[in-house]
Amino acid sequence: MDIIEFIDSGKIKRFFRSRRKLNTPGLVYHITQRAAGKEPLFIEDDDYLAMLVLMKEVFQTQNMNTYAFCLMPNHIHLLVSPKERNLFETMRILFSRYASRFNKKYQRKGHLFGGPYRQAVCLDDSYMLAASLYIHLNPVRAGLTSDPLKYRWTSIRLYLRKPKKKSFVNADFILSLLSDQGDRELTGAKKEYLKLLKQGSRLNSDEVLETEEAIEKFLSRLKALVPLVFKGLARNRKISEELGFELASLDEIEGMIEEVRKNAKVRDPQTRQARKYLIEQLLARGFKKGEIAEKLGVSRKTVYNTLRCSL
Repeated sequence: MDIIEFIDSGKIKRFFRSRRKLNTPGLVYHITQRAAGKEPLFIEDDDYLAMLVLMKEVFQTQNMNTYAFCLMPNHIHLLVSPKERNLFETMRILFSRYASRFNKKYQRKGHLFGGPYRQAVCLDDSYMLAASLYIHLNPVRAGLTSDPLKYRWTSIRLYLRKPKKKSFVNADFILSLLSDQGDRELTGAKKEYLKLLKQGSRLNSDEVLETEEAIEKFLSRLKALVPLVFKGLARNRKISEELGFELASLDEIEGMIEEVRKNAKVRDPQTRQARKYLIEQLLARGFKKGEIAEKLGVSRKTVYNTLRCSL
């Protein structure tokens, strides 16, 4: 059974990050794409508007949920979830159509984008919230503005202001992570999101295009500032409700690592089962077997034998 089958069957209860791209419906994907070299992706306002029109058209046609976006001069952030097994095709259509338009407009040839898009996969409410905040704070980190609300080419206004017309971006899902059941207008959630945005803007954070763990580090620092918010998210687990099976939190995974290291030499079935489950979790996050062995304090042979045994 491969990783995708583990996810589909519910045996993998949390998929945090992967070096191998997935195409599974229902998962939430943070997609990043950048320009080739130092080329710009957007030169005029008309270019940004063209990408927005394409996003709306392509995502609606391809049955894609869109939760957040940010268009930067030389790269793009998207937070999306496909309803069908068509993520690869959707991204291909979006980026190829924009590149064709851009090349024709500016009479250029060659690749506009710097290779395949990058993907981070998350089934955790805390990570999804942090990813949306990180995406909306991109213009601040880049020095393009001191106020994320003043940058035109993100979805932030949909989070904090009532839109004049229906958008293809579903901001309410992430806002609902912060809301009480009686807050139908999400007024309290919008205020809480704005607070988190302001706190996040004061944090030093890495660039996800350069550092794979950038959002994980951002989330960790944000949790230290507002621990109660993230404890509430761990209890609610709205993403797991959408997917139909229970998810382990990052804290639970870290606790399991510590427990497995502590009982590295124990051979009872319960400990072996916990070790196998944890190894599968780490494989799903993109770790190699050698890295897992080092992380758990066991030999590489133990990792292979644990995965082979039927338990």
